[in-house]
Amino acid sequence: MELHVKDGAAVSVSEQVFDRSYNEGLIHQAIVAFMAGSRAGTKRQLTRSEVSGGGKKPWNQKGTGRSRHGTTRSPIWRTGGVTFAARPRNFEQKINRKAYRVAMASIFSELIRQERLTIVDALSVSAPKTREVIALLKSVGVPEGRTLLVTEAFDEHLFLGSRNVIELGYLTASTLDPVSLVGANHVVMTRGALKMVEEWLS
Repeated sequence: MELHVKDGAAVSVSEQVFDRSYNEGLIHQAIVAFMAGSRAGTKRQLTRSEVSGGGKKPWNQKGTGRSRHGTTRSPIWRTGGVTFAARPRNFEQKINRKAYRVAMASIFSELIRQERLTIVDALSVSAPKTREVIALLKSVGVPEGRTLLVTEAFDEHLFLGSRNVIELGYLTASTLDPVSLVGANHVVMTRGALKMVEEWLS
């Protein structure tokens, strides 16, 4: 199949990648797995046996007028351990690599069907200025809404110029994820990035 390139010749792409049926269940699984893997685990706390020190009885058992204590590492002490110490938890969910690729291909196919994917020859600005990025988007003819820019290689000027716009995201082809693609109203991708995605998902 062929995709139209903005102000350029059409590009031929694989139907196996960019003309798949919409698999809602698989896409949901990929999104949940990606978001779960992004969660931070609980910080590890120390129990009374893991806190250093406390080997010596702080004071005599009797004769001081104070309550008896055997160690300063007890949970009731300020420097003691935690009674029910938290342990790190791994929220990662497993999804097969092949299933993940099929889900990504399904997302791209749906973007094409809904005309939410624009292919351009290049995306670049001469300086890391927000106004230049906005002018670039106007020249491409991107409608209003959440927009995701995708290039084949990292462009520092494009990254710095786009980060001040709330509804604008920037990723390279190698860092694409299902959450960013589904959350964007429109995706603008370079021809080189499209070929990288096609090789990845083939």
